[in-house]
Amino acid sequence: MEDEREFRSGFAAIIGRPNVGKSTLLNALVGRKVAIVSDKAQTTRHRIRGVLHREDAQVVFVDTPGIHKPRHLLGRYLVEAALGTLKDVDVILLVVEPEEAGPGDEFVLRQLADVGRPVLLVINKIDRVARPALLPLIDHWRRKFSFAEIVPVSARTGENLDRLADVLVTYLPPGPPYYPADIVSDQPEQVVLAELVREKILHLTAQEVPHSVAVTVDEVARRPQGVVYIRATIFTERESQKAILIGQEGRMLKRIGQLARAEIEPLLKSRVYLDLWVKVRPGWRRDEVELRRLGLVEK
Repeated sequence: MEDEREFRSGFAAIIGRPNVGKSTLLNALVGRKVAIVSDKAQTTRHRIRGVLHREDAQVVFVDTPGIHKPRHLLGRYLVEAALGTLKDVDVILLVVEPEEAGPGDEFVLRQLADVGRPVLLVINKIDRVARPALLPLIDHWRRKFSFAEIVPVSARTGENLDRLADVLVTYLPPGPPYYPADIVSDQPEQVVLAELVREKILHLTAQEVPHSVAVTVDEVARRPQGVVYIRATIFTERESQKAILIGQEGRMLKRIGQLARAEIEPLLKSRVYLDLWVKVRPGWRRDEVELRRLGLVEK
């Protein structure tokens, strides 16, 4: 019988510049969607925990907002949240794209200089590059920082993710699991529902709207015939953005609701009535009171 003391468990932060595929990687490693995904930068606004369960280990991943030069109070908070995670984990996964380090990557590397934790470099999206290009790229990054390991992967196709998990587990301390086997995320239900609505807005709207949007779930109630009623409010900064979100004769808002409901119903295992409202809160991203009210800054 295997010695129980060999079981390993710990926390792993997933960090990197915006839009390098951190949330896609988290979802792929956990085996289920726990973080929203978009091709637009700065999608993640919360430190989302996803749990990987193995026979020999449990890895609690912390997906963080993309590290970038902030242009408003919300951006500053997101960067502080990402960097603040580093001291609370056992190992750090730095996710980069399959290219040489740019100024944004150099900034992230400077933050890791004295972190005192093993840092694994994850070169993501290798399905986009020719294999002969990988070795020179690995050498380039190895000269930039003293990484514990360098693992090329494709979160989209799943290539090399098993090896990444195997390597990662070796850097965790021996210990019991933190979560029961049926838990894959510790995000509150209302946060998950709000994020799924926001994801659909990111997919459906143009550059003017996505980062000016916040979503709150104000009510979740089970109605007769097993229908779950969800009332959610979409906040934006300008009347023109509100008009875009509602769309001509309400068509955009209806489409957002349809796409969100299609993901929420399997999650809740129930039919859902999704009641969406749009409100304008001018300059909310620059207002600490509004950020706290919307749950984006800790109270």
